[in-house]
Amino acid sequence: MSHTQKILSVALAVVLSGCMVGPDYQRPQVKMPTAFKELPGWTQAAPAAEAPKGDWWTGFHDPLIDRLEPMVSVSNQTVRVSYANYQQALAEVQVARSALFPTLGVAGSATRQRNGRGNAASTSTSSGAIGNSGSLEGSASWAPDLWGRVRRSIEENTASAQASQATLANATLSEQTALATAIIELRITDANADLLKKTVDAYTESARVVGNQGAAGTAAPSDVITARTQLETAQSNLIALGVARAQFVHAIAVLVGMNPEDLDVPHDGTLPAMPVVPAGVPSTLLQRRPDVAIAERQMAAQNAAIGVAIAAYYPSISLSAADGFSQSPLAGLLHVANHVWSLGADVDETLLDGGARHGQVAAARAGYEASVANYRGSVLTALQNVEDDLSGLRILGQQAQVQSAAVNDAAQGAEVALNEYRAGTVDYATVAAAQATSLSAAQDALSLRQQQLVDTVTLIGDLGGGWSDAELIQRTAGR
Repeated sequence: MSHTQKILSVALAVVLSGCMVGPDYQRPQVKMPTAFKELPGWTQAAPAAEAPKGDWWTGFHDPLIDRLEPMVSVSNQTVRVSYANYQQALAEVQVARSALFPTLGVAGSATRQRNGRGNAASTSTSSGAIGNSGSLEGSASWAPDLWGRVRRSIEENTASAQASQATLANATLSEQTALATAIIELRITDANADLLKKTVDAYTESARVVGNQGAAGTAAPSDVITARTQLETAQSNLIALGVARAQFVHAIAVLVGMNPEDLDVPHDGTLPAMPVVPAGVPSTLLQRRPDVAIAERQMAAQNAAIGVAIAAYYPSISLSAADGFSQSPLAGLLHVANHVWSLGADVDETLLDGGARHGQVAAARAGYEASVANYRGSVLTALQNVEDDLSGLRILGQQAQVQSAAVNDAAQGAEVALNEYRAGTVDYATVAAAQATSLSAAQDALSLRQQQLVDTVTLIGDLGGGWSDAELIQRTAGR
């Protein structure tokens, strides 16, 4: 065994027996409710943002959503930024891990030189002697991780990389829910346009009836003007929807990484289906929330940073070795007689730093405490979000039943008022008011449906993505 191999073996044995200063990471406990007020059957969960989310958007049964959602993870620029940051974090883990291993090198040199001309008194014109020399040397250096500074640094960078991975998942899910919301709003706009087109047709007929009666002298001129104004207002509102529709289409294009002018979405007033959230969804789904996972991994990174700071109190040791050949003249360089070697060790310890290391440890501990508070706050926010979503969907469901009855009654009232006007028992102001009420009730129903769909998207996002029946059975059985 060579001298270099011997010193590396000894150093390896030393570092393997070394300790790691600083606290080992343990996830702090967060008080969790045994059941949500809105939906029972929830239990405490551990963050796991890498859990599969599935194609959750297929539950809406909308062909545009199904076609565009897969493009988000590939072409959305916000997602691409997060992906690049994640790759950078992985590379930093590799850099940190490299400090555990020795650095090996090789160096060689060759020199050709000429001696001086010799005695000044000599009359000889010959030049001095010409000679060659050279060396070939291999070297190794290593700083054993006796106190765990490098290993804690690897822990810190690994946790940071995992946080970047969760950030990527968070960006992807956020942009996917934004896309679903934009498409829902586009569908509602198209449905509202269909409603206004029917309204314009109805107002056109009413204006025709009033106009005929005005021409016959059986209707007041004010009735004719009221009917015409009502029609023109509806036509104006229909035209105004084009602005919102264009903006929704442009937003959808950007979310899938396209130029706004390159996406053309045909008019379609068919509303997406309402996915059913199963009763008793287990709270273990919350562990897939990327923001919770980000906060938890940041906490782990801050904990490791404490160990890195504490390791600065201990001396650093570096080992070096060289082995090779040196010869002048160059001929016979690799002969045993020209073999050279060296072994070395350096110890570096700071004796007085004015409290710098103490301050660094205190700062690291404070950073960890801040990350713990951030993690607990993230969990509480997650619980609040889901409670808000569940209560919102429950209340909106009750409201939708009442609003559906209101739409039917208002439509019937408008029809009755128009028939009474034709019979001459009411003035046209009564008809106009009944028709306005009917239109408003129908538009309120559309807005209510929009809110239900958007809240469902929000709930899916707040649960960390979609779920499958098999996953629900497995998680419910394991809680």
